[in-house]
Amino acid sequence: MVGDNVKVDVYPTDQAIKIAQEQNLDLVEISPNADPPVCKVIDYSKFKYEQKKKQKEIKAKAQKTVIKEIRFGPNTDDHDFNFKLNHAIKFLKDGAKVKAYVHFYGRTIVFKDRGEILLLKFAQALEEYGKVEQLPKMEGKRMILFVAPKLVKK
Repeated sequence: MVGDNVKVDVYPTDQAIKIAQEQNLDLVEISPNADPPVCKVIDYSKFKYEQKKKQKEIKAKAQKTVIKEIRFGPNTDDHDFNFKLNHAIKFLKDGAKVKAYVHFYGRTIVFKDRGEILLLKFAQALEEYGKVEQLPKMEGKRMILFVAPKLVKK
């Protein structure tokens, strides 16, 4: 048995419970597989509260994934392409993922090859800022490409 105001030693179960009750604390089994099993004298509700608090803190520190979308048409001009490329670079530098897609409307669906070439050109231009997570893939009337930011070593 271990605890704050307890002599570390091996005690019979009933005596260990009695020691815990005298201090108005709980007897909690920590390592049931050990020989003899290890128990600790603690305030169990306080222990659970602190565990929850630690979990919340870990969750709060976890980074949330932000996905920014950039939309192209199959006939996107060079100026528009460069403008959107600069936005994508800014998003990747800020640590967000970029979802670039070419939206085919009406009869432009026949220019799937133009859309793929455009997205591959886009991915190649972003090579030093991020890595391609998913190559261009057709989903309905959209061809989608995912780019994740490169991890910056500090």
